[in-house]
Amino acid sequence: MKNLLKELLSISVYLLLVLFAAYLIVTYVGQRTQVSGSSMEATLSDEDHLIVDKISYRFADPERFDIIVFPFQHDKETYYIKRIIGLPGETVQIDEEGNIYIDEELLEESYGREVIQNPGRAIEPITLGDDEYFVMGDNRNNSSDSRDPAVGNIHRKDIIGRAFIRIWPLDKFGILKHQ
Repeated sequence: MKNLLKELLSISVYLLLVLFAAYLIVTYVGQRTQVSGSSMEATLSDEDHLIVDKISYRFADPERFDIIVFPFQHDKETYYIKRIIGLPGETVQIDEEGNIYIDEELLEESYGREVIQNPGRAIEPITLGDDEYFVMGDNRNNSSDSRDPAVGNIHRKDIIGRAFIRIWPLDKFGILKHQ
């Protein structure tokens, strides 16, 4: 009987340690998320499953073209996945031809699927604050992003992490290209 109690206590302590370790990993290191919608096509597709790296931004700042995850400001249960276009302190503007300018210089990038039809609020120059980022989906004409006042600029504290690995579907398994 004494051995049985000792064994049960040992198993209980082991399970608590495993649960605690899992909690720490999910809270501070990585998190699984699922893409819903086509705003990041062709980079990410509807129903792709990803692991989000939650630790990198504790040691380094987000960079241009990183794919980040953040909560939608009007519904904390909804998370957006977008690409960083503008960095803190920069001025972002999109002209009527769909060209993106950072500090009045044309942004050289190849992530957008098509010519931007609606520059949204970025038709006028948007100067980002010291902790703000301007984000866009790769499917520029089918994305609710920083051009939309409902999304706006993203604050550094709101960034959950960087999309790191696609784990599903298996034929697309791998580390995501950011830069």
